[in-house]
Amino acid sequence: GRASPPLAALSHVLRLERSRRTGIVFPLQKLERYLAPGTDTARFRLFQPGLAALQRAEALFRSDRGHPIDYVSSAVRMDHAPPPALPDVCFIGRSNVGKSSLIRALFSLAPEVEVRVSKTPGHTKKMNFFKVGKYFTLVDMPGYGYRAPQDFVEMVEAYLQERHNLKRTFLLVDGVVGLQKTDNIAVEMLEEFGIPYVMVLTKIDRVSRGVLLKNVLEIQEFVKENTQGCFPQLFLVSSVEFSGVHLLRCFVAHVTGNLPTVEAS
Repeated sequence: GRASPPLAALSHVLRLERSRRTGIVFPLQKLERYLAPGTDTARFRLFQPGLAALQRAEALFRSDRGHPIDYVSSAVRMDHAPPPALPDVCFIGRSNVGKSSLIRALFSLAPEVEVRVSKTPGHTKKMNFFKVGKYFTLVDMPGYGYRAPQDFVEMVEAYLQERHNLKRTFLLVDGVVGLQKTDNIAVEMLEEFGIPYVMVLTKIDRVSRGVLLKNVLEIQEFVKENTQGCFPQLFLVSSVEFSGVHLLRCFVAHVTGNLPTVEAS
């Protein structure tokens, strides 16, 4: 298998100097100091696990003989999906939002797991199921918008409505451009079905701090005003620099019931 990139492991991140370490583990908190005085930052710190929880979560994403992490199967219809024996989390987003890259970053401590990352947007045409030991299943959904598969709506709507073991949907939004019209359609669908979800801003390494802060505040406001099922805290990630990846692993472990307590740091 491929070697894992250094910052994929928490032990490497912990060796960095403090502000860089915070920027990688809690990228949202790093933005706090640039906010106008008096801005409410409660939604920046709702999910703030301590080191022990981050380490426990990382262990779930690290494969070994007794804890295999495998691609299980792909499905274009619900009757092709693997049985719902474990908790599911699913990742959806626009075709070029960096979904497969993020899933590869999450699984970077299990380099034998093959997550295909295509140079052409819209490569994922099926629902791809990855089994994480006996703990949970991660589902990579086809991208919507540009180059979405023809049966996208039927496939994704059926999954969201029928998959009773689905614990959380991760809606990926491009951190460079912010919320787009197609993202609003996804939000409306999740809200209509009453599906609990969380928004993840991708590609934060490609955007200036000012633009990122503007996008974060606008999306937070949108979530507050227009959603019921969305977790109020945004998650910021870079699949290149591993910013936010450790925290996202921890949130996945938490929502799938694999972190009994998440203690604040």
